[in-house]
Amino acid sequence: MPVLDGARIDAIEQAAQALARGELVAMPTETVYGLAARADDDNAVGAIFRAKGRPADHPLIVHVADRDGALAFAATLNPRAERLMAHHWPGPVTVIVRRAEGRAEAAAAGLPTIGLRCPSHPVARALLARCAALGVHGLAAPSANRFGAVSPTTAAHVAAEFGDALIVLDGGACDLGIESTIVDCSTRRPVLLRPGVLTRAELESTLGEALVDADDQATPAPGTLESHYAPKATLRLMETQQLGRALSVLPANMTGLAVYSRSAPRRHRWVRTMPDDPKAVARELYAVLREFDAAGVKLIWVERPPDMPEWEGVNDRLQRAAST
Repeated sequence: MPVLDGARIDAIEQAAQALARGELVAMPTETVYGLAARADDDNAVGAIFRAKGRPADHPLIVHVADRDGALAFAATLNPRAERLMAHHWPGPVTVIVRRAEGRAEAAAAGLPTIGLRCPSHPVARALLARCAALGVHGLAAPSANRFGAVSPTTAAHVAAEFGDALIVLDGGACDLGIESTIVDCSTRRPVLLRPGVLTRAELESTLGEALVDADDQATPAPGTLESHYAPKATLRLMETQQLGRALSVLPANMTGLAVYSRSAPRRHRWVRTMPDDPKAVARELYAVLREFDAAGVKLIWVERPPDMPEWEGVNDRLQRAAST
């Protein structure tokens, strides 16, 4: 299947018709590219799990065009979910709510809850609107990569992962670069299941209450396994001084190693400078890891970012990527 220009109406129509027939389509969002299927068709959703090699008990996020789309899958939208949706939709926040009985069983991995998100990317929004007009009110769409691997942030990343096996809507490079924040609104207190670009302070200001950290009893959610988002090369997180000492004894023409660092000198040809801005790092992180993999390195050293609230999403992804 071709990579299609997502800015073209005929490309949106082709993708929407394919989804309505139960086929898979890769679509851009502001976070990462997703591998989409109609969420109301368990057979179509099953094709996502098979294509990714994803365990069937690991739930998917359902992407919807708006609040009305969310009501097609939610048993109820409680005040917490409503506040997050009103302030952060369209955008990179997924809310976990009670699932309507008999809806999106496979996408929810059989759980009584479901994750819902309304993306802001214009191509995703056009596709979701056209799908809704065809009677498809939500798309289950995990990241368009093999399970546990680095998420794709360009159409080229998806094509490299799956070849010609599916339609890919090209919407350019993703603006945010790491997956959405996930907040469980189905429990007694709101639980932060996965951090993202939005900070805790922003979310807590919207909710009017503190977020609780996930524990062993937390609702299962995408991207929360200990090991995830991992490149083919072994990734090692290192403190600034530790990295400096290690680099000081290595030759400048060292091969098989790549470094992503805020402080390492560029005299080493395999050093890639990490920006000081956490949003800039989030935007490029997966592309950098894929670039290192494409270069054939066996080891990636990453300088640990600051332990500050605005870095929580990036630190979460790096910690999981280093846990293989």
